[in-house]
Order: sequence, then C-alpha cells, then structure tokens
Amino acid sequence: MQQRELGGNGLGVSAVGLGCMGFSQGYGATDDDESVAAIHTAIDSGITLFDTAQSYGAGHNERLLARALRDAGDSVRVATKFGIVRGENGVYLDAKPERVREYCDASLARLDREVIDLYYLHRIDPEVPVAETIGAMAELVAAGKVRHLGISEATPEQLAQAAAVHPIAAVQFEWSMLWREPESDVVPAARELGIALVPYSPLGRGLLTATLDTTTVTASDFRRNDPRFSGDNLASNMAQVGALRDLAARLGLTAGQLALAWLLAQGPDVVPIPGSRRAQRIVENAAAAAADLTADDLAELEKIVPADGWAGDRQSFAAHGTSRS
Repeated sequence: MQQRELGGNGLGVSAVGLGCMGFSQGYGATDDDESVAAIHTAIDSGITLFDTAQSYGAGHNERLLARALRDAGDSVRVATKFGIVRGENGVYLDAKPERVREYCDASLARLDREVIDLYYLHRIDPEVPVAETIGAMAELVAAGKVRHLGISEATPEQLAQAAAVHPIAAVQFEWSMLWREPESDVVPAARELGIALVPYSPLGRGLLTATLDTTTVTASDFRRNDPRFSGDNLASNMAQVGALRDLAARLGLTAGQLALAWLLAQGPDVVPIPGSRRAQRIVENAAAAAADLTADDLAELEKIVPADGWAGDRQSFAAHGTSRS
C-alpha cells in the first residue's frame, strides 16, 4: 500500500489506517478472537496505522490491540488517545496537565509498548487551556514515552494554540462525503500549520458502504441517536448513497471504496481510518488506496452526489456526548 506522512517529522503510515473502536464498543456485540483475526488481516492488507483510545471499552481496546500486534514487528504504528474517561462514574472529560503522564503510562501498560507512536488529546477539556495540556504532552515526547502528538476535534484556534507549544503531527475529526463541514475551517487551518488530516468515520458510520438497512441502523447506539440516520433524513441520504453506488459500479469499485478514494484524492496529507470488525471489509477498505480517480471522476461524483444533498446535522448529536470517536 502507498505510504503517507503525518506531519513533517517523519511519521510514515499506510494511506488507509484502521480505526479500532468498533472492536470494543458502539456497534453491537464483539468477539475478541474474531477481532484479533481481523487486525491480522489488516496487517496482511498493508495497513500499518492502528487507532485506539483509552476510553474505548474502558481500556479493553488497547489491551486487545496489544494482543493482536504482539508479533507484528516494527512496521506498525499505534495511535492512542486520552482526555475522555470512561469508568464507573460514567463518561467525562479530563485533560488536566497533572494527569497526562498517568494516563500515558496506563495506556503504555495496556498496549504493552515502550513508546506510543502518536498520542492524541481525544477531546479538549473546557476547564483547561489547550496549550497547558499540550505542554504536558510535550514532556512525554522529551521523556521518550511518545514520538508524535496529535489532537482530535479541535477548532482552528485551538489547533494554532496547540501548534504554538509543540509540533502537531495530525488532527483527527469526522470527515466524509456525508459530513463535509470541516472543509470550510479545520482542513485549511490544519494545512496552514502543516498538520496532517486523519478523518474518522470516513464511511459515514457505514452509510457510505451502501450496505446498511433499518436493522443495522437501530442496532447501533451511534447510528440510532444520530439525526442523519432517522426518518426523512435517512431516506434522503439513502438516495444519495444509491447514486454513489451506481457510479462506483461503473468505476469497478464498491461504494465504500469510492467514498474512501474520494477522501484520499483530497490531498496527500489525508489518512482516513475506517473501522470494521469484518476481515472482508478491511481488505476492501485497504484496496481503496489503489483506486486512481481522475479529475473527470471527481467532477462527476460532485455532480451526482452533491455536498448539499445530505440531510441531518451531525453537530446536534455530537454536542450531547463525549462518546463519539
């Protein structure tokens, strides 16, 4: 698989990564043995970037990834995140500088690794200036516990504040054909600062695969409570997906592959991290990196699946909780 660089400091990764949250939460029951097998399939497919977080399954996801990557060698890159705490008292934000090293050490122990390749601030704690949290994260780099820093769901102003303290390799945020709001603010701001773009949910929480039905929508807390997956919004979005699927078929791709290829075509600094528990889907997603869309293909895609054709406001859901990826 082609390689891309996150930031300007030599963090090379596969063009398509693997978001691991679904192995522990969000999309129904899981089986650890099947999850490990799926991660091994990802490695065999050329994927080297594996994205997890301390909050996913309250630590379960990091332990699962440690098991799956035990014999993977030095080519894999692990990204994890802190700032969302999931415990007996529910889910809350905590990015206090004095707690950063403690959270990092706990993640290192669960991951069974000596160093974290990319350490993200998962969500910005409204009680703590972002510069103070990034300052504490920079100390982890100096201590050799972390190689590169990242930030998730930041505003342009917060990106600038973070980058003023320490180089930021990547910003993670929801971006897909289904959700294009970041193109007006976060994307240009990150590029001006030399920060790579790591879209999560690049397949629109599965909608852009053209495989969802009512049962699979209602089985997921994330989808069931998201306005884009209900009522007239869902019906409108499914019509858009139908057009995406038809064009993909003409190009010899699946709908999901075309959606990922579209993201990859937005620039060499884009590394999407689609998640899936199914080995077959992981292979399919990895193959999207080889799709070569022409300017005509992209223009036709914009015409038949327009940005303003999607219905539902992701923000109205995201604002109500910290459990999003």
